[in-house]
Order: sequence, then structure tokens, then C-alpha cells
Amino acid sequence: MNKESISNLTRGIIRENPIFVMMLGMCPTLGVSTSGINGLGMGLATAFVLILSNVFISVVKNLIPDIIRIPSFIVIIASFVTVIEMLMQAYLPTLYQALGIYIPLIVVNCIILGRAEAFASKNSVWQSLLDGVGMGLGFTMALTILGTIREILGNGSVFGWSFIGEDAHPMLLFIMPPGAFLALAGIIIVVNKLRGVK
Repeated sequence: MNKESISNLTRGIIRENPIFVMMLGMCPTLGVSTSGINGLGMGLATAFVLILSNVFISVVKNLIPDIIRIPSFIVIIASFVTVIEMLMQAYLPTLYQALGIYIPLIVVNCIILGRAEAFASKNSVWQSLLDGVGMGLGFTMALTILGTIREILGNGSVFGWSFIGEDAHPMLLFIMPPGAFLALAGIIIVVNKLRGVK
């Protein structure tokens, strides 16, 4: 793999992480990250759509007239969202119920449409695939970290496995909406320190 390919693959994981650095996709980030498994499930569903839509848009980019470019991208993205929604409903019904309305909302996730417009429509299929994988992994990693932290603090468990006694009192605030903001703010502070941002 050349330098450009490595850069496209790692960009979304570290330098331009969609959540911790670019602050994109905040609706599902704050809404479904009440547990590690919810974060992981939503992240993987979004990554699936992102990777496939990036590749497909890169393949057909020269066939789409400029005047209908954005509507065409939305139709392509919506098609892949429908596929992942039906697969989750059939094979992961519990996770499907937990994620609820946030699965169809992947269609309007600014990360996916943004990558389609800014990258896939201008680059080769291979580079678009790498970009989709990197951004998808970064999004999944960020949602899983946020969900796990909220679950530990709010429930005293990790991926459903409880590690505190029945008489313990976890900080329920962290599994409620305000806890999402507090946990995300704490993680962003740490990420910015590690990145050397002042």
C-alpha cells in the first residue's frame, strides 16, 4: 500500500475521527450510545452503509449528471440503509429494537453524505473503499468507546456484564441524555490533549 492509501485508511480513525475530531453524526452518537453493544451495533451498521455507498458512488460517479448528484447519492445511501435495516431486523432483532429510529436515520447521517460528496465522487474505487473503511472504523470505535464509558458509569456493567453488587449505586446520569454530553466532552478533552490541540 502506498502512502496515499495508508493516509486514506487511517484518516478517519485518528486525524479526522468523525466524532471526536470533526464532531459529525452527533444525533446517533448521543442517542444510541447508552451501552457498548448499542454503540458497536450502530457503528458497524453505519460503517457497512458508508463503505458500500462510497464504493458504489465511486463506480457510477461519471454516469450521474451534476444537477442530480446529491439526490442520486441519497438514493444510493438509502438503498444500502434499507438492506442493513432488513438484515438487522431478521438476524439481530434485539439490537434492531434497541437502535430503533436511528437505523433509518443513517440515510441523512452527514458523515456518509459528506464522504460521498467530498471523497467518493472524486476518487478511485480503491481509495474510496479505504476512505470508507477508515471513516467507518473511526465512527464505530468512537461510538463503542462512548457507549462503554456511559455503560460503566451509568450501569456498572460492560457489554451487559455487571461488575458491581446489587447494593451499589451507579451514576444513572450517564445513561440519560445529559450524561451523553458529559461523557463526550470528557473524551474530546482527552483526545485533544493527545493530539496536542490547545
